[in-house]
Amino acid sequence: MSRHYEHPLYLAEQVREIDRRTIAAEEGLGFDLMQRAARAAYDEARLRWPNAQRLYVFCGAGNNAGDGYVMAALAARDGLSVQLIALRESQELEGDAARALEMAESAGVYAVRWQEGMALEGGVIIDALLGTGLGGEVREPFAAAIEAINASDLPVLAIDIPSGLAADTGAVLGCAVDADVTVTFIADKFGLHTGQAADHVGEVVFRSLDIEAQMHQDLPPAAELLEKSVIAKALPPRRRDSHKGDFGHVLVIGGAPGFGGAALLASESAARLGAGKISLATAPEHVNASLIRTPEIMARGVRGVSDVKPLLEGASVIVIGPGLGQGAWGQGMLQVALASNKPLVVDADGLNLLAAHWPDEKRDDWVLTPHPGEAARLLDCNAKTIEADRLSAVQTLQLKRGGTVVLKGAGTLVAGPGGVAVCPYGNPGMASGGMGDVLSGMLGALVAQGLEMVQAAHVGVTLHALAADHAAYEAGERGLLAGDLASYGRFLANPGTVD
Repeated sequence: MSRHYEHPLYLAEQVREIDRRTIAAEEGLGFDLMQRAARAAYDEARLRWPNAQRLYVFCGAGNNAGDGYVMAALAARDGLSVQLIALRESQELEGDAARALEMAESAGVYAVRWQEGMALEGGVIIDALLGTGLGGEVREPFAAAIEAINASDLPVLAIDIPSGLAADTGAVLGCAVDADVTVTFIADKFGLHTGQAADHVGEVVFRSLDIEAQMHQDLPPAAELLEKSVIAKALPPRRRDSHKGDFGHVLVIGGAPGFGGAALLASESAARLGAGKISLATAPEHVNASLIRTPEIMARGVRGVSDVKPLLEGASVIVIGPGLGQGAWGQGMLQVALASNKPLVVDADGLNLLAAHWPDEKRDDWVLTPHPGEAARLLDCNAKTIEADRLSAVQTLQLKRGGTVVLKGAGTLVAGPGGVAVCPYGNPGMASGGMGDVLSGMLGALVAQGLEMVQAAHVGVTLHALAADHAAYEAGERGLLAGDLASYGRFLANPGTVD
C-alpha cells in the first residue's frame, strides 16, 4: 500500500496526467474544471482585495489563459471593471480556452492586444499568461508584459503558477511575475515551495477542485510539504520521572584554533533543544570562552586524535563540522568520528573534508547538511547547477552518500531513503553566519533523544526555520543572529508553549 502524505507535492507532468485522466472519465468535465479553477481564483481575489473595482487580466493562449478568461467573465457579471489583455490572437485558442473566451465576450468583456506602455492604474492584476508547461526562457512579448506587471506596484494574483517560474524546480526562466498570492489547482506543485519561488509566489493557496490526486497510486508525489505538527508528534511531553540519561549525550567536535564560535553555537542549540548532556571537543584556547557562555556544556580541549578518543564512548551522536577547519586537526577529528560507528551529523567543513578526502564514504546513520556550495563540492559541480534543480541535486546526493541529506536554502529539502520533504518556513534574516551551526546542534539533540535520522531532520529543519520566523516577528529580519534561535527553538520544542 502506498504511503499517504498530509501535504503532497507533485511535478507538473504528474498534475497534467491527473487532469487528463479526470477529464477523460467524464465528457464535458474539462470546461467544468476550468470554471471551478476560475471561481476559486476569483473568490480568493475578492477575499484578498474586497474594495478593488478593477481587474487587469493578462492572458496567454493555453488552459491557464482559459482560467483567466472565465475569471474575467465572473468579474464582469459582478459589476467590476475588467480589462482583458491578450498576448495571443483569439484564433490561436483551442478547445476549452476558446470556450472561455466566448464566455468572457458573452459577459461583455473583449480582449485588447498587449502593447508596451499600457496604463495599469488601480485595481488588481490577474496573471494568466504562462502555465506549468513552460519549458524554456520567457520570450517576447511575454517578458515585456511580465516586466510591466512587476513595475506596476499593483497587487497580483497568479493563476496556478507565477508566469516564468519553473513548476518542477522553482527556478526563474529568464523573468517571472512577482505575485502576492498564487492559487494553484488539482495538486500542489513542488516548484512553488523551493529555490527562487520564494521571491515570486507570495502566499500559496491550494484548491483541489474536488480531485483527490493521491487516488492515482501509480503517480506518487515527488515530495511532501512539512507542517508544524511534525514537532508535537515527535516531541511529546516528558515523563515526570525522567532523568538526563534518558535524553542522550551529544558530542560536538569542532572549533579548530581560531574558529571556536561555530562549535559553541551548535553545542548551545543542542542543549536548548533538550539533549541530556552535551560535550564539546574543541581547541584548548576556546574552552574558557565556552564555559563562560554556557557552563552547562562539558567543554574539553583537544589537541589531537588521542585527546578526543576517550570522549567518543559515551556519545549517543556526534555533531562534527562547525568551525572544524580543513587542516590536519580537522581531518584527524573527522577520521576518528567516521571510525567511531556512532550516528553522525556532518556540517560545514566536515562536508568539505568529505568531498576532498572521503569521496566514496556512504552510510545510513548520518545526516549531511550542505548549503548549495557544499552540495556542489560533494557532487563535483557548481552551486548554480545545484540551485537550477534542487530536487534532483538532493536526490542524487542522498543516493550517492546514503543516510539523510538536508539541502539548505529557501525551501530547505530533506531527502531520505523514503523520499523528499520541503520546509515552507524561514525568512531572509537567516542569511547570516552561524545558522547552519545552530541547525546541526538541533539535529544532534533530536537524534540523541531517540528520533530516527529522517524524523530528526524533518523536525529539526522545521523547528530551526520556525524559530527564525518567531525571532523575526518580534524584532525584524535584519540583524537576526544565529544565537537568537536557540531559545525560540526551546519554546517550540515544548508542545503547548507557543502556537
